[in-house]
Amino acid sequence: MLTKSMLKRISILFFITFLLLALIEGKLAYSTLINYQFIKNKADEQQMRSFPLKAERGIIYDTLNRPLAINEPTLTLYAIPYQVKDKLDASKKICEILNIDEEKFYNKLNSRSSIVSFSSETKLLDYNLASKIQNLNIEGIYLVTDYKRVYPYSPYLSSLLGFVGSDLQGLAGIESKYEEYLKGKKGYLNYYVDAKGGLLSNYRSQIIAPSKGMALKLTLNLDLQNILERELEYAYSSYNASEVSGIIMDPNNGEVLAIANRPTYDNNNYQDYDENIYNKLLPINNSFEPGSTFKAMTFAAAIEEKLIDIFSDTYYDKGYEIVSGTRIKSWKKGGHGLQTYLQVLQNSSNPGFVQIARKLGKDKLYEYIQKFGFLDKTNIDIAGENKGMFFPYDRFNELEQATTCFGQGISVTAIQLVSAFSSVINGGILYKPHVVKAIMSSSLKEEIEIKEKEAVRRVISEDTSKLMRYALETVVAQGTGRKAYVEGYRVGGKTGVASY
Repeated sequence: MLTKSMLKRISILFFITFLLLALIEGKLAYSTLINYQFIKNKADEQQMRSFPLKAERGIIYDTLNRPLAINEPTLTLYAIPYQVKDKLDASKKICEILNIDEEKFYNKLNSRSSIVSFSSETKLLDYNLASKIQNLNIEGIYLVTDYKRVYPYSPYLSSLLGFVGSDLQGLAGIESKYEEYLKGKKGYLNYYVDAKGGLLSNYRSQIIAPSKGMALKLTLNLDLQNILERELEYAYSSYNASEVSGIIMDPNNGEVLAIANRPTYDNNNYQDYDENIYNKLLPINNSFEPGSTFKAMTFAAAIEEKLIDIFSDTYYDKGYEIVSGTRIKSWKKGGHGLQTYLQVLQNSSNPGFVQIARKLGKDKLYEYIQKFGFLDKTNIDIAGENKGMFFPYDRFNELEQATTCFGQGISVTAIQLVSAFSSVINGGILYKPHVVKAIMSSSLKEEIEIKEKEAVRRVISEDTSKLMRYALETVVAQGTGRKAYVEGYRVGGKTGVASY
C-alpha cells in the first residue's frame, strides 16, 4: 500500500518528468518553428562548399566602340582532396602535363582542406592543356571557367590602359583607376558534403551566376592613337631619345583623343618589364621645362590685359636684355632688330618676351600662370598625376619673372601644357581633361554615367582667343614653325626647346 509520503514523491517525480518533457518539446518547437532558419544556416555553413565562378571583366572601348581590352575564356584547376582517391597518381599525371613541381602539388592535394587551388601555373590554362587534364577523368579534379585579360593593340595604349593581375584585379592605368566599375561580381557553385568531404546526393548544387563588369567607353580615337604611336616610335628610334611623349586633345571639351609615350611595354606580359616603365604615363606623370611653347600663354595674357597691340606696337631686339645683372640672350646672334610684337612671337624672341613680362608685372603674370592651370593638377581621370614646379609667389622676383615668361626655370606636365594651350585657342575656356567618355552596361545598351565636358574657368576673352589663333597660324606660316606648315590646311602652333 502506497503511503502518503510515497504518493508525494511519485507526484513530484511525475511533475519533474512532465516539466522536462515540456521543456524538450518546447525546445523542439522553438528549433523547428522559430529558430529553424538559424539552425539551417549553421548546418549549411558546415556542409556547404563553394567553387568560385570568375566574373568577366568589363570591356574597354574607344570612342567608336572598338574594343581595346577584352577577355579570353580560359580554365583554372581546382580540387576537392577527399574525392581524389589516388592522390599520388593524380599529382604525377597532372604535373607531367603542366610541367610543374610534383611534390608541392601533392602536398596541396593531400591537405585537409575541403577545396584547394594551386600555383599560378594551374590558372588561366589554355584549352589544349585543359583538355589533356580533362581526359584523365580523375574524380575530384575540376576545371572551372576563368578569363584572361587581353590587349589586342599592345604595346600601343599600354601605358594608358595598364594591366590586371592573375585574379583579374586592375593593377595599373585605367584598369586600376576604374576597378570598381570594371571588376564585375563573382559567382559561386555551391555543393554539399558530409563530414568526410563526400558529396551529399540528396542536396542539389546551387549556382549563383557571376555578373559581368561595366564597360568603359574612352574618348580615345583608335585611328589617331595609331598615328601618334607610330610617330612617337619613329622619333624615339630616329633620335635615340631617352623618352618621348605626345597628346592629341580636342580643345573644345578637354577630351583626350590619343596619348602615348616611349619607352613602353607589352601589357599582356607586363611581368617581363621593369616597373619604372610600366608604372609611368609620361604625359601625366613627368614634368619638364616647356621652353618657348609657354610663350603662347604669356602672349595671350598681354593681349588680354591690352598691354600690346601686336600689329602696331614694336620692340627692338638687340640680341639680349639685362635682368637683375643677368644677360638674357636671343637665340639669334645680334638679335632680330625692330619687330612688331607679332614678329616677336613669330621669331620666338626671348628678349622681346622679357619686355612683355615687364609690362605684365609680377602680380598679373603670376595671376595668369594660375588661371591657365599651371599651379595645380588638372585632375584628369588617370592615376599618378604630377603638377610640375613653379616658383612660389614670394620668390617670384624680377629674374624669375623674365625666365618664366619664355618657359625656363619652371616645369610643367604635358597635360597641363596641352590644356592651357587649348584654352588659348578654343575661345578662352580652360577645360578639365578626361579620357573616359561614358560608363556603360556590359551590353553597351545602357549609359550608366556620361562624362560631360567640364569648364574650369574662363581665362581669356573670345576676342583675345581669336587673335591668338591668327598669331599662332602666322608662327607656322612665317615664323619658327614653318616645318609644320601643311598646304591647304590652317595650322597653328608654337615651337619650343624643352629639357628634362
